[in-house]
Amino acid sequence: MNDFRYHFLFTTFDLETFDLEDFKYNSVNITSFRIVDDENHRVFKVLREMERFQRVGQNMLHNSGIIRVMNNYYYYCLLFFHRCHSLIDFLKILYNSIPFINSNNAINRSFCVVPQAEPALMYDAVNVFAHSIGSLDGSSTSIQSSNVSCKSSDRWANGTFLYNRLNAVSIEGLTGKIHFDEGRRSDIKLDLLKLHQEKVKKVGFWTPSNGINITKHSVFYGHQSLNVTLIVVTRVEKPYVMIKEDKNLTGNSKYEGFCIDLLHRIASQVGFHYAITLVPDNKYGAYDPITKQWNGIVRELMDKKADLAMGSMTINYARESVVDFTKPFMNMGIGILFKVPSNEPSKLFAFLNPLATSVWSFMFLAYMAVSFSLFFLARFSPYEWRPHTEENYQESRFTISNCFWFVAGVSLKQDAGITPKATSARILGGIWWFFTIIIIPSYTANLTALRTVERLQKPIQNVAELSSQEKITYGTLEGGSTMSFFRDSKIPIYQKMWKFMEKHQSVFVSTYDEGTKKVLGGNYAFLMESTMIDYAVQRDCNLTQISGLLDSKGYGIATPKGSVWRDKLSLAVLELQEKGVIQMLYDKWWKNAADICIKDEKVKEFKPKPLDLNDLGGVFVFVLCGLTVAVIIAILEFCWYSKKKSTDQQLPVCTEMAEELRYAIRCDGTKHKATLKRTCNGCSPITTYVPAPLHINHVNSQILILSS
Repeated sequence: MNDFRYHFLFTTFDLETFDLEDFKYNSVNITSFRIVDDENHRVFKVLREMERFQRVGQNMLHNSGIIRVMNNYYYYCLLFFHRCHSLIDFLKILYNSIPFINSNNAINRSFCVVPQAEPALMYDAVNVFAHSIGSLDGSSTSIQSSNVSCKSSDRWANGTFLYNRLNAVSIEGLTGKIHFDEGRRSDIKLDLLKLHQEKVKKVGFWTPSNGINITKHSVFYGHQSLNVTLIVVTRVEKPYVMIKEDKNLTGNSKYEGFCIDLLHRIASQVGFHYAITLVPDNKYGAYDPITKQWNGIVRELMDKKADLAMGSMTINYARESVVDFTKPFMNMGIGILFKVPSNEPSKLFAFLNPLATSVWSFMFLAYMAVSFSLFFLARFSPYEWRPHTEENYQESRFTISNCFWFVAGVSLKQDAGITPKATSARILGGIWWFFTIIIIPSYTANLTALRTVERLQKPIQNVAELSSQEKITYGTLEGGSTMSFFRDSKIPIYQKMWKFMEKHQSVFVSTYDEGTKKVLGGNYAFLMESTMIDYAVQRDCNLTQISGLLDSKGYGIATPKGSVWRDKLSLAVLELQEKGVIQMLYDKWWKNAADICIKDEKVKEFKPKPLDLNDLGGVFVFVLCGLTVAVIIAILEFCWYSKKKSTDQQLPVCTEMAEELRYAIRCDGTKHKATLKRTCNGCSPITTYVPAPLHINHVNSQILILSS
């Protein structure tokens, strides 16, 4: 019980009078209070004055400056009292004999004296009583002493008056400022003492109103190195703790990183040596509700196998219940690491993207409805019928096919060759024209905008979108604080995400590097600390952070429960933060220009992206389909026409088709075709030709025509 692991609190006010030789060289923690300030010049004046009245042969102060016998105070009181006729005379003489107490003259402190608390309090008590009696000089009030009787129950007549006079006293005594509030001393001040570097030093003071006030923070972490070596447990994690590439290095020299530099600064501040070890299971520490055991670094601290833990160790409630943490040296939160979305390859029917599928569907329905409506209006209205070349015969040019052709031509701003004449048909046509004026330019403008403006759409925008889909998986570091956050969360959306991760165990990773590689592989979001996200994003331009932070927490240095080093480490962390050392280390390891990827932030000139075959391939597919349909219909029309003509001319079908095909592929510009005669008896059944009878009237009419 005589080393740095123990802390003793002395309740006496006389710690400086004790022999601490056995504790000075073992870095043991000793704290105490004192009521007499040895730096107060009034204390030295009183002690010097009493040295004058010391009896011959007995020194009041021995060589160390400590008062030898506290009964000297009682001796002086009895000496004065013996020479006086009454208590009142004694107090008046005492009051007049110590004017130096109220003096502010400087004194030459040639030696150090350490008064004890009890005689100092006795001296102040007599001093207060003397002031209360001495203040009666010149007043009309007098205090008469009376004999004391043990049998009488009568009160002293001047008791209340003297009590009020005592409450009104306000002086500076050996124990500080003396003032009473309803009989109780107020505004008392106690000095805080601590054993430091073989000496007891004043490090602060305590008052009832303000509590503890530390005036010398450096005493709690001396700048001189102590003969103590602490075991520091950690795990390798960029950029906090990394192993140097030089394999010949051993011990602490083979490690580097943000936490290693910070540990070196803190060790210099507090004053200790350290030896770095790696945690066997490579985990920070999480509680297993099944085994009811902790693992990782937390387990090492609980088993007292290490004195402190350094790394990206998050402070949370569960860990704080089994180990102690210092003040956080870095603040952060949980973020989402995701791969930067790239331009998707153009699809075959990308030209259809300017309009939604519903718009294309309604456009087709509108086209069909207007075409059929125009057909029926043209047949119903008498103004769309016109006489045929034959008598008593009328026809309408708006057949069903012409109606479809007319509506299509109007849609594409082309002349269909026919125009409606009826008012109803013209109104319908005008409405369709107005419709196409809106639709066609809208399509053209939207197509241009989609092709000239690149928009990188992220598949997910926030944690809500991430939790509502399953195409993109997500996970955390196994055994880390982020995993514990989702496991213990009471928020419904986080509970839903934890159920997904618990169901798909493959989403957990053992290291941050593994999670980063998984993100770069695609369709994976890594939930991790924002500081690690900043480090990864600045070194790989293909990574980005999605949305903001899910929570707020900090990294701290962990120590075993009740460790004496926690407060010292916390004070060192606070001082390094105030001096900007931690920010400097952060810039060194996070913003190193040699490791940061270069992002092109320059504003590029607007250059429309040319449309390639991937963009307009669908249009060519439509043309090819239309050409195929047209060829098929042409073949059907050719067969149908050949069949009909062969029947009219009583020729074989194959002969007629062969002749028509021969004429079609002959490119001599002939517009008339000769009438084919039957030449193949094998192609059709043989028929007997029977000439018709010749009538005289028919012959005469033919002669008249020829003669005319």
